[in-house]
Amino acid sequence: MTDNAPETLLDPRYSDETAVPIPWADAEALLAAAELFWISTVRPDGRPHVTPLPAVWAHGALHFCTGPVERKAKNLAHNPHVVLTTGTNIWDKGYDLVVEGEAVRVSDDGRLRELAAAWETKYGEFWRFEVREGYFHHGAGHAVVFAVAPSTVFGFGKGEPFSQTRWRF
Repeated sequence: MTDNAPETLLDPRYSDETAVPIPWADAEALLAAAELFWISTVRPDGRPHVTPLPAVWAHGALHFCTGPVERKAKNLAHNPHVVLTTGTNIWDKGYDLVVEGEAVRVSDDGRLRELAAAWETKYGEFWRFEVREGYFHHGAGHAVVFAVAPSTVFGFGKGEPFSQTRWRF
């Protein structure tokens, strides 16, 4: 995952004159606090696939899990490039974030135990996972965990002032 500070750029074409970019640390805090993300993957035939999911921010990356036979897992086996978005559905309030990167499987049991604890802390008992043999286990099923270290993140400030910030890693 990345520990480097990103290059930050406020795009004046889409920002009010008084807008300033928010610091990357503030964007990270928003990613860590967000409960719902929308993941976009690409099907083998090139069509997009979008679905909501929970995610955890840790070690400079967003982490999500999916069943190994779910559509997004099949898509990632073919093309690991993803976009994860979060924010609000309100036009003039809040801050939206769009994270672009490559999904990389996490299979180290120690790291998975740390992530499982983070999931339970953030989302509650329903999201309690056992970790065995490189997978999250929950009930009768198991899930693959992926990390997405951002290559680029876009931030959209909504309201006064409107802004568009890009962080490039």
